[in-house]
Amino acid sequence: MARGDALAAYAAQARGAETPWLADYRRAAAERFAACGFPDRRVEAWKYTDLRPLLRQPFTPAPPAAVDAAEVARHLAGLPAGPRLVFVNGRVAPALSSSKDDLPAGVRLASLAEAAERLRPRIEALDEAGDGPMLLNAALMTDGAAVEISGPVEAPLHLLFLATGEGTASHLRNLVIAEPGAVATIIESWAGSGAYWSNAVTGVQVERGAALTHLKLTRESSAAVHLANVSARIEASGVYRSFALATGGRLARTAIAAELAGEGAECRLDGLYLAGARQHLDTTTVIDHAAPGCTSAEHYRGVIDDGGRGVFQGRIVVRPGAQKTDARQLNKVLLLGETAHADSKPELVIDADDVTCSHGAAIGEIDHDALFYLRARGLDPTTAERLLVEAFADEVVATLSPPSLIAALRPLVAQWLQSR
Repeated sequence: MARGDALAAYAAQARGAETPWLADYRRAAAERFAACGFPDRRVEAWKYTDLRPLLRQPFTPAPPAAVDAAEVARHLAGLPAGPRLVFVNGRVAPALSSSKDDLPAGVRLASLAEAAERLRPRIEALDEAGDGPMLLNAALMTDGAAVEISGPVEAPLHLLFLATGEGTASHLRNLVIAEPGAVATIIESWAGSGAYWSNAVTGVQVERGAALTHLKLTRESSAAVHLANVSARIEASGVYRSFALATGGRLARTAIAAELAGEGAECRLDGLYLAGARQHLDTTTVIDHAAPGCTSAEHYRGVIDDGGRGVFQGRIVVRPGAQKTDARQLNKVLLLGETAHADSKPELVIDADDVTCSHGAAIGEIDHDALFYLRARGLDPTTAERLLVEAFADEVVATLSPPSLIAALRPLVAQWLQSR
């Protein structure tokens, strides 16, 4: 991605540039990005992920594209039914999305381009501590989802992002706001075909007493680059539950920063990354305990095939005064070949003295005794290994709630194993 005049020309094509405040906002973000650029591996949070392959490939704004209803149905197959908002190459597709008349009570589901004026303060707040990809997203964002929930919602809300093209880029920004007393599930899916780049920023606000479950499925094409930043703020007595399943992308990175901002807030971050040959999947998290009496837990598992690489970086911060904190973190990785590679870096930063905190990490191969046990009972090597890998992955998948989400994810794990 070029800087200076080329970046300004690129930004001029972004949707919404005619709005004065948004044009100024984009310009300021572009200037900050031009000054700092993309992070390199000397930046601690990017120690294990190299963006140089991305920089070597020129990307142009993704042009409008069309997909049919059958394509949408294929990507939503097996998931619990619910209202949806569909984007294609960074632009909302109204014909493929649910109409406003079909939304349940207490839900606003719209494109960010439509809601930008009303949500301006929340849009601007996302970049206060942004890195290069986040600043570039601010300068170039085309659209995104604006989800506002004011009460209990039974059916999940689907956000589907599809991309297609060679050497194209989409910069999407999403806002999810769970107002006091809201209870809801968001299912966010990314998929496509071609060698494209998806650069996403999602802001999540869980207000007092609200509960939000956020399921993210990264199933990009094998040639795609996916960079995503999620910033979540959980107010007093709020509950935020995130689960990320990553199986797609040549290079895919999801960074989650969750701030427990009010007393009694809860946060749970779980996930599963399944990396095949020539794939690099990175999960980086920061949980910031900024208030007393808060609870957090995270459990990520990885399965890495020959030639693949998986990265987990998890940081728990307990600020001064955040007493009675309970924070737990665990990362386990299974290597399926001699050239499979995994990096794991759990980290605790504790500035309070009345806390319960733990972290752990383990990387290893399949248990040969367990494999021998299954082989001795007549199973062939492939089936025996598949059963053990499925059991390993299911220990984190089975923590999901409601059970319909577990039922939706198990076939995706099985499909990945069958495609190896």
